[in-house]
Amino acid sequence: MSVESGLTTFRDAGGLWDNYPVERVATHEGWEANPNYVNDFYNMLRTKYKDVQPCEGHKLLAELEKDYDVTIVTQNVDALHEAAGSSKIIHLHGELMKMCSSKDVDNPRYHVTLPHEGFGETGLEVPHGEKAGDGSLLRPYIVFFGEGVPNMYDAITEAQKADIFIIIGTSLNVYPAAGLVQYVRPGTPIYLIDPKPVAAKTDMTHLMCGASEGMRKVKEILMG
Repeated sequence: MSVESGLTTFRDAGGLWDNYPVERVATHEGWEANPNYVNDFYNMLRTKYKDVQPCEGHKLLAELEKDYDVTIVTQNVDALHEAAGSSKIIHLHGELMKMCSSKDVDNPRYHVTLPHEGFGETGLEVPHGEKAGDGSLLRPYIVFFGEGVPNMYDAITEAQKADIFIIIGTSLNVYPAAGLVQYVRPGTPIYLIDPKPVAAKTDMTHLMCGASEGMRKVKEILMG
């Protein structure tokens, strides 16, 4: 979804995992082995992407709220949906602009939202050794590989209620998020926007294009 805004994907060729080993920056074991390395990686992402703006696709999703009750379920950790004006967003894989307790990850009492005064010149560079309110190290509020997805239940609930289901920019290979489509009620229109072929197990309309072009087409369909 955010590639058109200039963000690098994690998984595609040339993506972030090619340059930063996933086991070092996105696992609990990596965090335990070298929290400073993990912290520096996410500091780098935040400062690199701080001026990135929502693409047309983000904005078109936000505009749908004029006529529809829209819930965004995203695997992305950026805040571009919020910046575009979407009001109801479920982050499955965490939020880049938040830090949390390394002992009590999902307790909002210990969350720190960035930018934060004193965290570098931009407020986005968390110092080594910075502590959460419970005394543990602050860690990125990112769902590491092997950890549970705390917002999955909410996402499933929304999928079950959906009258229209739009999938944007995913291979449908990353679980548990890829399984959400199985919770959509039979007969519900499903639109898949992705420029690459996708092996879908459910009947859907595949628009083989980027996020912005795909959202223009979906909007035309919905508005008749």
